[in-house]
Amino acid sequence: MQQSEQTVSEGYLRRYEEAVRRDPAAAPALIAGWLRTDWRPLFAELRARRPVLSAPGLALVTRSADVREVLSRWEVFTVAAYTDRLEGALGGPVMLSRDATPLHWRERGLLQVMLPPEDVPAVRELAGRAADAALDAAAPHGRIEAVGGLFRHVALRVCAEYFGFPGPDEATLSRWSREVITDVTANLPGDPDVRAASARAGSEMMDHLREVLAARRAAPPGGPPAAPPGDVFDRLLRTTLPARAGVDDERVLINVAALMLGFVENASGSLVHLVGELLSRPDAHARAAEAARDPDPARVDGHVWEALRFDPFLKVIARVSARDHLLAAGTPHATTVPAGTLVLAAAASAMFDADAVADPLDYRPGRPADVYLHFGYGPHSCVGVHPGAAVICEVVRRLLRRPGVRLLPPPDGGVVRDRGVFPDRFVLGLGPSGEGSA
Repeated sequence: MQQSEQTVSEGYLRRYEEAVRRDPAAAPALIAGWLRTDWRPLFAELRARRPVLSAPGLALVTRSADVREVLSRWEVFTVAAYTDRLEGALGGPVMLSRDATPLHWRERGLLQVMLPPEDVPAVRELAGRAADAALDAAAPHGRIEAVGGLFRHVALRVCAEYFGFPGPDEATLSRWSREVITDVTANLPGDPDVRAASARAGSEMMDHLREVLAARRAAPPGGPPAAPPGDVFDRLLRTTLPARAGVDDERVLINVAALMLGFVENASGSLVHLVGELLSRPDAHARAAEAARDPDPARVDGHVWEALRFDPFLKVIARVSARDHLLAAGTPHATTVPAGTLVLAAAASAMFDADAVADPLDYRPGRPADVYLHFGYGPHSCVGVHPGAAVICEVVRRLLRRPGVRLLPPPDGGVVRDRGVFPDRFVLGLGPSGEGSA
């Protein structure tokens, strides 16, 4: 029998309030730990009893309407938490780290043109080809290390062949992504060593992109191209914009770098979470595998997003309040969020809010698209949603078509993570269950 949203205990709030009485400054660390291990029951209790949980310098927002308010109100809830870290790595302003500035609107619009929905079939084919090659190579071993061997591998191939950002090699491109994003999203204490590693990685990455740009500019007219034509980098270079748009070569490089940084960790992490969820549900796995065998590739997509709803990689989205703001005004849980507060909009919680999602505890593929917040919401929602979603869905489709794909028991099974956040290892079984056990 499923747990009712109305019968949750008060255990988390009680323990939190006890922690606040003992040491207010330590209370946010308690919340951070629960977000990694107990997020479902924590969010259920907060939605029922304290939808906006205030801690010193922190607010955790859990109901769908309030989460969407935070993510929509760019003039109040800003992306300032990311600005210095991301721009410090890339050496200049980034659309992802600016709120409703001319640069944000201009370059967001440009990237939407460069990443159109019409690219989906070709991107799915690219992701599927890369996934099948990885799975073919792993099949004789009866197992695959799915993070490096499949999920990140495909994401990095998409960076190389679709974004036009190959890196010197996959390992280096992967390292740049991890080091920068670790500082941007998983370095709340501001560890100076993490910040320095991000700055070094960003500098190396931008120097490499300048070399790639020079090689593309040097390609002789009519001669062999320096890179396959038609990737996003190529489109940006070939697009003539008015000078007042301010999109010079350095702006092109920063946007190409930002595409990679916004994609690799999110795509590979989401794949780990949703595949683990699907494979842990035998009935859901069987239905998704049947959909994956359908000639229509989109048949599997609803299974992907519902599985990810039950274990999203991106559970909260950080904002900083620019001024005092009454959140959820006119409701019983209206709460004033002071200026300077780090606001965590719990997208994972919003997708289980019974006021916004019908029967949220039911596992139900095919829900309306607006139920899901996997790609964010509002003016900072994912600009590459169409090709990004295509990659995730196609990798799952190709994996589920393989016979005997399954979770493995300990000690081989389970996810190994960097800093408790980023998946680094996730071994899956392939073929008959007796294979790959050595």
